[in-house]
Amino acid sequence: MIESLKSLYSRDLNQLKTEIESYQNENALWKTDQNISNSAGNLVLHLVGNLNHFIGAELGKTGYIRNRELEFSRKDVPRTELIEKVAATIAMVDHVLDQLNPEDLEKEYPLVVFENKMTTGYFLIHLITHLDYHLGQINYHRRLLDS
Repeated sequence: MIESLKSLYSRDLNQLKTEIESYQNENALWKTDQNISNSAGNLVLHLVGNLNHFIGAELGKTGYIRNRELEFSRKDVPRTELIEKVAATIAMVDHVLDQLNPEDLEKEYPLVVFENKMTTGYFLIHLITHLDYHLGQINYHRRLLDS
């Protein structure tokens, strides 16, 4: 299961880098529209913050301090910096997952994130579905607003 999680996180975070690189107009990363309230750039910052908090800080004890409000309020971060943040997140996720064993996946996740406690394995699956949800939004954002 751990190898499968590593493979999926790597695949989808690398796809996130590809989406960022695919914007023909870098400024379009930060566009919003009347029905699109989050820019692709802010969704990238949100995904990086989310994974660094829930995987890095909580499971890997990286010391990462999350500022969720900035994930949605910060603007005009250069594309190169976004890509660097995603690359660093890929390395962090891979490193933390390498430290886990199958028994760790059955343990209770250290935080109660939703209303009920859950296993670490369940939450790691949830986090990848959250990543993929926003990855799809970014792909759609690019196709709609990168003109």
